[in-house]
Amino acid sequence: MDISVIIVNYRSQAKLANCLAALQRAEWSGLSSEIIVVDNASGDDLGYLSREYPAIKLVISPRNRGMGGGNNLGLSLARGEFILILNPDTIIQGRAIPTLVDYLKSDPSAALVGPKLLYPDGSLQLSCARFPHFFTPLLRRTFLGDYFKASRDRFMMTDFDHSSISPVDWLMGSCLLFRREIRLADGDIFSPRFDERYFMYFEDIDLARQIWTRGLRVVYNPEAVVLHDHQRQSARHPWYLALFLDPLAWRHIFSWLKYFIKWGIKNTKQYEKN
Repeated sequence: MDISVIIVNYRSQAKLANCLAALQRAEWSGLSSEIIVVDNASGDDLGYLSREYPAIKLVISPRNRGMGGGNNLGLSLARGEFILILNPDTIIQGRAIPTLVDYLKSDPSAALVGPKLLYPDGSLQLSCARFPHFFTPLLRRTFLGDYFKASRDRFMMTDFDHSSISPVDWLMGSCLLFRREIRLADGDIFSPRFDERYFMYFEDIDLARQIWTRGLRVVYNPEAVVLHDHQRQSARHPWYLALFLDPLAWRHIFSWLKYFIKWGIKNTKQYEKN
């Protein structure tokens, strides 16, 4: 088996249907594949999957395990040499999948690769970023970002050439490709997994940190293109109301704190080309 596609669904039934239809239309260049859909106790009626996509493995989790936990459940069942983590709000374009696979095959120093993400209207989505400093979330979520625009923009890599293949600190977890097992220089085997301490948010940043600390690289490859109907759910309300109205804002804060407890406030080295 060449590639296992893992999609975690939570109340995204309509978008999931579009995502699966796009996978059927995509070019696979002879890659053998399996698709694993993990439903995170969403209550969605996914019975149609067995009728329309009989080859799909549908896994119903009895509880909401979060993004990292849901993907890890899919990983535990995956048989492919390569793992494609895919959000249900994505639409694969053309040869995106074989392009990413070919890149990992050609670059042994790269362990994780992701595509260029576009909004549905075709505009660029900033999908790669530098590792955050402790106050970065405050700059993104509050008025303070207007006073420290240079720092906020540096985090989001607005100065980056998004048309060039390049190593980056981390990639948005909407579409990520990596090997199920990676042999390290010392002979050990590294099997990438999400840290389930993050129920939601920061799990993709943490995965990239795991990879960089093992001497491997995270790479942005814009030769592969994926549409992503992304909405920042944790920023639906102004910052001064979010703490009272939006439980997702608290999810974001807790993950932020867990990330810096794990990696340290000063441990924010930037892994980027000189």
